[in-house]
Amino acid sequence: MRMAKRILVSLMLAAGVMAATAAEFPGKQVRLVVPVPPGGPIDAGARLIAARLHDTWRQPVIIENRAGAAGTIGVDYVAKSAPDGYTLVIAAMIILTAPQMQHMPFDVLRDLVGVVQTAEISYAFAAHPKTGVSTFGELLELARKEPGRLNYASAGSGSGMHLLTEMVRSAAKIRLTHVPYKGEGPALQALLAGEVDLLFASSINIVPLAKAGKVRALMVSGAKPLKGLPGVPPMDSLYPGLSIEGWHGIFAPAATPKAIVDQVAADVRAAVLSPDLSGRFREMGFEPTGVPSEQFGEIVRRDYERWGRIIRENNIRAD
Repeated sequence: MRMAKRILVSLMLAAGVMAATAAEFPGKQVRLVVPVPPGGPIDAGARLIAARLHDTWRQPVIIENRAGAAGTIGVDYVAKSAPDGYTLVIAAMIILTAPQMQHMPFDVLRDLVGVVQTAEISYAFAAHPKTGVSTFGELLELARKEPGRLNYASAGSGSGMHLLTEMVRSAAKIRLTHVPYKGEGPALQALLAGEVDLLFASSINIVPLAKAGKVRALMVSGAKPLKGLPGVPPMDSLYPGLSIEGWHGIFAPAATPKAIVDQVAADVRAAVLSPDLSGRFREMGFEPTGVPSEQFGEIVRRDYERWGRIIRENNIRAD
């Protein structure tokens, strides 16, 4: 009986400490780890969010770039940090794919909690004019007539661009040759130069090129048409149930108290959906979302399973 009372008292004290900690959060500097080098779109978005959170919390929010290994070094660092809300990471969907292609020192579903999805990113599938195709139907006709003739670029083996193209190739039952590059920029230049035939890339990069006639937009990755590419079909209209949007989101160590997770999620949501920040995000090609933790967690689990299936079915390995 005494032992049971001691355990009960200990649990009540622990709950009280956690509640007090959550109520006081943040009481000091918060670190937002960015697992890519400075200067890219994720880094730029993180700095906008950090500046707004500084204003909201009246505490410093420091950006800490910990790049390397496709972003997994920074993610692993946060997964192993104290679960107190003071060390967070903003990451892209690659944190779901990289661990399924090679061994990683963390389990994204076990060691992290999705705090808030900050934005979605749409992609567009484009062809070089030399291919002679202007629609996805024409691409299918050519690919089936001459199997293996067409190739496509990506930002590297296992990148989102690689997996998106493999998802479409598998659904369409066509043969395409993969040509990996070191990043989206080099892959885009290869398409423009006619070194490759096809590319799935961020819509913010494809839209102006399509309007200028430098590439032919064949499909967008989401379930709905893209405003900047009128007449270009969404993937879901060609293959019902098959569509995907890329995303960015903030994660915390798995044992972070729910009250802190919910507070960070609410404050980040208010930031990214504010008129000024949402406008800045759209200029960078992101659609601000602010999806809270429980819903974001469902998205993470769904996409983890979806990409895992694509990786296994196509025997994809990282570079």
